[in-house]
Amino acid sequence: MKEFREYSQDLKPLFKLRSRWTVARDCLQIFKEELYKLKNVLKNQTVSITNDTWQSIQNINYSCLTVHWVDETWVLRKKILNFCPIANHKGVTIGKLVYKCLQNWGIEKVFTVTVDNASSNDGEIRYLATMLRVPHAFLDCKYLHLRCCAHIINLVVRDELEQHFSSTIKIQNAVKYVRSSGARFATFLECVEKVKINCSKKPSLEIDTRWNSTFLMLETAEKYEAAFDRYFINY
Repeated sequence: MKEFREYSQDLKPLFKLRSRWTVARDCLQIFKEELYKLKNVLKNQTVSITNDTWQSIQNINYSCLTVHWVDETWVLRKKILNFCPIANHKGVTIGKLVYKCLQNWGIEKVFTVTVDNASSNDGEIRYLATMLRVPHAFLDCKYLHLRCCAHIINLVVRDELEQHFSSTIKIQNAVKYVRSSGARFATFLECVEKVKINCSKKPSLEIDTRWNSTFLMLETAEKYEAAFDRYFINY
């Protein structure tokens, strides 16, 4: 901290560095002001929301709620309203969390709720439809539930990729092997340099819930094919 004060004084002697308590208080005040502004914008809007849930590599369940609306200038806006851990992926649990968040933000007019095409989300939508039906439901919540198109496409592509599992798993294992150790990856980079491969992207692994990650893995692995061959022949 002393060095930073000296640096600031040298940079601009008239600048008075605020204390950490003042900075923290100012940040909290700005947050409250922006929160108030956004609540005023959303309270009379008919909005659509998207809710995504997933499990981290530490086995912690998370939920992210995003609101979407068209403003008075016909520009599509979106804001993340909530990002937090959740107890489980049960529909009612998620539904209660979403509804509580909507209440906290003063949101009553919900047009659609977009979620992944998973059975647990059916329970979430049923709960929300019950809670939102009175008094501001659009068409009695008949069209409340929207299934995420990207997730449906992912399921379709995943089903097809299973037909080629024996090929993709070999590539995945090769990428995982060289990336699982700093020493191995350093040796792999030496192979890349020796075979003169010029590629800014590093070999990447696929993610089960993102089909495009498989494409990216295969795309980069193809560019590094000569380096992989050299690595596994010599090491």
